[in-house]
Amino acid sequence: MGWLSGWLRPRGSRDEALPLYDAVVARARAPHWYLDGAVPDTLDGRFDMVAAVLAMVLLRLEQMRDATDASIRLTERFVDDMDAQVRQIGFGDMVVGKHVGRMMGMLGGRLGAYRDGLAATDPAALDAALVRNLYRGSAPDQAALTHVRQQLIAVRAALDGLNLGEMMKGRLA
Repeated sequence: MGWLSGWLRPRGSRDEALPLYDAVVARARAPHWYLDGAVPDTLDGRFDMVAAVLAMVLLRLEQMRDATDASIRLTERFVDDMDAQVRQIGFGDMVVGKHVGRMMGMLGGRLGAYRDGLAATDPAALDAALVRNLYRGSAPDQAALTHVRQQLIAVRAALDGLNLGEMMKGRLA
């Protein structure tokens, strides 16, 4: 049955998404998110920031023709990274899958919330999604929230000018 799984998986390998995933993580680890944006510099805060930047990239891939395979490979990269991070923290094999599954659910929820927030005409909609998902319900001061909102919108806008090949090479702007 191993040959059947090859037909069901997207063409290419997860390694093709590595430059893009590395760029997402690098962008999410930029100090301004944590300093000017008051994102908590904790394990949860860093996860939330990676998920926010990754959501911007995945939302762009949704709009692109023939980007389904790239989106799948990028998401698989995220799963691989989260699996490794959970194991590094010290979780055993018995609970790793559960934690990674929960993280995937969190990413899916953020995709919907950020998609809706970006589509709204009122910036308060995206702010509410950021407070709920990035700040886990504890709103920072307005200047920090505005900084994060504007920077995520800038990331998303910059992605509109890129094609799939550029993005897969790790270019985000």
